[in-house]
Amino acid sequence: MVSGNKSKASRSSRARTPVVSQKSTPWGLIAAVLVVVLFAGGVFGYAFLRNQQNQAKTEALAPFTPTAQNQDPSTQIPGVVVQGYPGGQHVGRETQVAYTHSPPFGGAHDAVWAACNGVVYPQAVRTENLVHSLEHGAVWIAYNPDQVTGDALETLQSKVDGQPYTVMSPYPGLDQPISLQSWGHQLKLSDVADPRIDQFIAALRLNQYTYPEPGASCNEVGSNGGFSQDNPPPFAPAPAPGTPGSQVETTPGAGVAPDGGS
Repeated sequence: MVSGNKSKASRSSRARTPVVSQKSTPWGLIAAVLVVVLFAGGVFGYAFLRNQQNQAKTEALAPFTPTAQNQDPSTQIPGVVVQGYPGGQHVGRETQVAYTHSPPFGGAHDAVWAACNGVVYPQAVRTENLVHSLEHGAVWIAYNPDQVTGDALETLQSKVDGQPYTVMSPYPGLDQPISLQSWGHQLKLSDVADPRIDQFIAALRLNQYTYPEPGASCNEVGSNGGFSQDNPPPFAPAPAPGTPGSQVETTPGAGVAPDGGS
């Protein structure tokens, strides 16, 4: 005779099923890895795209890179005004020059240059100092503050900020929104997206064949008898020729490249 206890134990044993341990899927880890992979892909993709864009820009500007065979590529840029000026004509801090162009791009200038290594001046600066910067190989981007604002102003600033031998400042009363100057060269434009801006900079910034003083500095001279980048001498309109205390700009000769529209 089978005892009741044994029968119950047998039934209990049959009723119990083994417990199988199952590991949960690590969704959090998978998501984290996926985020890292996507981020890395985005970074590498952006770097690749930027590299492609920079390469394309370099190739587009290659014809405007000065060489011994092509010493002044700016003559290929429609609208560029070219005029010869002798260098080394200095005036005192109290003297204004009666320039024949506005903005000027050569001629007599202050004995001290304006700091011009990627400086973006928020206020208009004394012209005579900026012309000296051109003599050192800089490109000066002037703009009409009433016409260039917001995103357009930021676009111009991005071409100058931190770039060697490049300087930018507002120029009150400018007859076009934008005017680019290097020694003996000028280009006036209406659109910050105009490709001729980059072409002008590529052709003339530190172009050893087009400015009088290769190797000259664009660093700040200093405020003690020099030029303070943070407190520059203010802009003043050029006086009329013959104004007492002024000096006349010399203009040996001029020319202009065919205008392609602006």
